[in-house]
Amino acid sequence: MALMTVGEVFLESISSGVITEHEISWVASQQGGFARHEEALALRLGRLVDEGQINLGCRLPSRRRGRAAACA
Repeated sequence: MALMTVGEVFLESISSGVITEHEISWVASQQGGFARHEEALALRLGRLVDEGQINLGCRLPSRRRGRAAACA
């Protein structure tokens, strides 16, 4: 993701069940500039990770989307 928003990270993570290390780092580094609704999404995302509903990992390429997160 070149230009991300918290909403995009949230929706991608919810739909795939995975958040990448890059996305988590981006959320953490940008949190000081979030609007109130973005803070709420970031908190919800953190809770879902804590509950195990979203896992830290790598997304495999999707035929529908034709893209995947880079995994090292």
